[in-house]
Amino acid sequence: MPPSRPTIDDIARESGVSTGTVSRVLNGHATVASRTRERVQEVIARLGYTPDPAARHLSWRTGQTLGISFDHDDPVLHPYSVLFRRALESLTAYQGVQLLDLRADLTRLARLPSAVLVMHAIDGDPRLGFLRDAGVPAVLIGHQPGSFWVAPDDVGGAELATRQLTGAGHRQLAFLGQGASQVAQDRERGFLRAAAAVGAQTVSLPSDFTVLGGYRAMRRAWEGGVRFTGLFAQSDESAAAAVAALEDLGVDVPGQVSVVGFDGLPELPLPIRLTTVAQNIPKIASTALTLVQEAISGLPPRGEFIEVELIRGATVAPFPGGKP
Repeated sequence: MPPSRPTIDDIARESGVSTGTVSRVLNGHATVASRTRERVQEVIARLGYTPDPAARHLSWRTGQTLGISFDHDDPVLHPYSVLFRRALESLTAYQGVQLLDLRADLTRLARLPSAVLVMHAIDGDPRLGFLRDAGVPAVLIGHQPGSFWVAPDDVGGAELATRQLTGAGHRQLAFLGQGASQVAQDRERGFLRAAAAVGAQTVSLPSDFTVLGGYRAMRRAWEGGVRFTGLFAQSDESAAAAVAALEDLGVDVPGQVSVVGFDGLPELPLPIRLTTVAQNIPKIASTALTLVQEAISGLPPRGEFIEVELIRGATVAPFPGGKP
């Protein structure tokens, strides 16, 4: 038999609140405390709750639309974006809120949505200023003072990942990644901070977030004579690409090079389980929606970092000794 669909009672039990509170969250009532609403929404996203079709008239306000603003170069089916959107859909499906993917320049849109989530932030992201001037509530998936924002703890997570390598004795480290995005910069900052704490030598291998970019960067560096025994990749896709490139070059992972990724993406095409730092995507999505509701209500801007978690796999081994 197929698994039973989660109910409001299940949501209430998991959240530690009453079914009435869950109902108020589902209806978008402003009487629920922000932290409670976030907790309930996170459980809804995690359990994949969807309401009976007859209840889908429940909404923030009839006809509201929530735009998700991507950079025009972002891959349409990027794994993180797919998981994030799926988490949002599990929360907005019962509210009658339509999700709109916005890949064009916001200034060229004939009509703007009721509110916008701004993805893949850069420092001083100009989209926030434009939306503010247009009177459209916006939440940044990233961080910027004076705005509504939510972000994973990229710096702390990168430190956590790097300490897995240094704790295993590695002192020749590489960072695979680079870019203008806050994500890339924050993760490199955390990597360098943790490496400096133990006096490790570091090298940065410029790469984007794609598998092909990671593979090329890794192969180019190793064939060019760059050597290290520990690698922190800015994303799981980059880490998977690095493992593939090293194996194609006859380098054993983790026997010769240990690898740690970031994101906690499921079902990566690897022969061994990746050691990674996992984001709590359902909580990021639920917090983003809470912040959207606060922005719509005219509350003061605030931001929140969401905790990350180390997932130990099989791609980190003790420093083998000798030269890499």
